[in-house]
Amino acid sequence: MTNYPKMVRFNSMPKPLQYRAGSLIYFQGDPADKIFILQSGAVNLVYQDIETGQDVHDRVQPGEFFGVKSALGRFPREENSVALQDSSLMTFTVPEFEALAISNTRIVMKMLKVFSNQLRKVHKQVASLMEKEDQHNPEDGLYSLGEYYFKAKKFSQARYVFSRYLTYYPSGSYAVQAANHLQKTETIGGQAGGPRPVSRPVAKAPEALSNGQDQANTASAKAYYDAVSLISQQKYQQAYLTLKKIIDANEDAEFAAKSTFDSGRCLFYMNKFDDCIQYYTMMITKYPKHPDMSDALFFMGQSYEKSNRKEQAVTFYKKILSMPGDTEDGVHSKARRALKEMEV
Repeated sequence: MTNYPKMVRFNSMPKPLQYRAGSLIYFQGDPADKIFILQSGAVNLVYQDIETGQDVHDRVQPGEFFGVKSALGRFPREENSVALQDSSLMTFTVPEFEALAISNTRIVMKMLKVFSNQLRKVHKQVASLMEKEDQHNPEDGLYSLGEYYFKAKKFSQARYVFSRYLTYYPSGSYAVQAANHLQKTETIGGQAGGPRPVSRPVAKAPEALSNGQDQANTASAKAYYDAVSLISQQKYQQAYLTLKKIIDANEDAEFAAKSTFDSGRCLFYMNKFDDCIQYYTMMITKYPKHPDMSDALFFMGQSYEKSNRKEQAVTFYKKILSMPGDTEDGVHSKARRALKEMEV
């Protein structure tokens, strides 16, 4: 994010784009071919701290540019960009921005200062990580990494790390704790996408805990499929409330993630398009590798289209077509058809 004390004036201004509160402007990993200036409203840039792994939020204020570094460097976006309020943005291509910078040396100096501060911050984080590496042996570091993922409820990653720990340190200082955590991650089930651990005997949890977890998982599954049945009967409000209970209880990570996606579907079918967009924005942030990501993006595109915000709709349809996978599958085909109908 590049800070400017006052809004810069231009001789020729491109048409501003309007984003409702909660709307995604661009995704982490997207190609960076545009630079933005915020005219009004507020925008949040969300990325991960390289030292802690926690989300960092940078708020963009009116009069500030953002998306500059990745666009000028021609590398993918490093953050998600979300409108916190109803916002108006101006967009510039890289050549347009370069022409602007050439004629405004103050902009260049301000930008260099911001980039220098960012580089110093990264240097401090890397130095801190290296210092921590020197202070801890590999066994401590591997177990601590598993603990981090376990506490963050990233169970597939935790499961993999603990299985590696037990492979390398079967009689290590944390072997008992790692075995117990490993079994809990296997019982919980984790989230899709992580590697499966090698099979090994681990210390069993008390029978009561195992049975209790199994009952919770069964209850979550039953409630979820009841909600899906309600959706098929077009009882969207009832389905939404049932799914919300599963999400709030969070007794089963898999069904909580499934319920999050289907809650967004319900909002769309109830014609609550702004709510649908905000809901799926939250889902993308919380579950960046959700198996239904493409479908969620399509519902967001449809919500924008039905709200007569076609430029944003096009962005989401094109995002789907840029994603890896079977380009002939249902959602890719629907996105192509939607773009064709919009004559894009």
